Amino acid sequence: MKLLQGDTALVTGAGNGIGKGMADALEAEGAKVMRADVEFDLTKKENAERLAGEAITRLGKVSIFVHCASPRRQESQTVLGATFEQWREMLAVNLDAAFCISQILSRHMIDRQIRGRILLVTSLHAESPRNLPHYSAAKAGETMLVKEMAKALGPHGIRVNAVAPGAIPGGGFNAPPAMVEKIPLRRFGTPADVAAIGVAILSERFGAYVTGASVVVDGGMGLHNWIDQPK
Repeated sequence: MKLLQGDTALVTGAGNGIGKGMADALEAEGAKVMRADVEFDLTKKENAERLAGEAITRLGKVSIFVHCASPRRQESQTVLGATFEQWREMLAVNLDAAFCISQILSRHMIDRQIRGRILLVTSLHAESPRNLPHYSAAKAGETMLVKEMAKALGPHGIRVNAVAPGAIPGGGFNAPPAMVEKIPLRRFGTPADVAAIGVAILSERFGAYVTGASVVVDGGMGLHNWIDQPK
């Protein structure tokens, strides 16, 4: 049997990049997937709430929620360059939408006695500053939200985790070619690399006792000593 046979999933940011890779992988493992992308403006609370309700209506029930949506970004937008509008958009799509949708779907899971799973796609930015204050703050917030939800929802049989990708070109991230020299495995990651770990965590076969965790998928990039020059 496939790992997610019988599951129904909502995936945000599913139009390209990691979100598309995640949705494809869930479907390949037997889940019925509703893909949401730019047609839902997740900067607005009412749209996030509408998306959650529409997913329940379309799918009949939702047992998995994967939040991948995030605005595009420039890797050099320091606190001196990022605007307040960019700050609010980044937090709204990443953190606010994650909270709103997760809250509605977790209540649905509890009411329907579904052993649900929630997975947020965060980043290495959640743990260290990398010249993107709005993105880093949003991802750090998501990381703590995962822990809070895991603690509150665990007694209801709902598992909540995160995957923290490194350099995965595509979607909202354009990787400078020289960046590969800072990755011990000497290659950029792919959406399939992230999705494989996501599926494992979401499955009961491999992830049944995993909740409140953030699993790094970065080819070792986070191990890089930023003072040393690449060899």
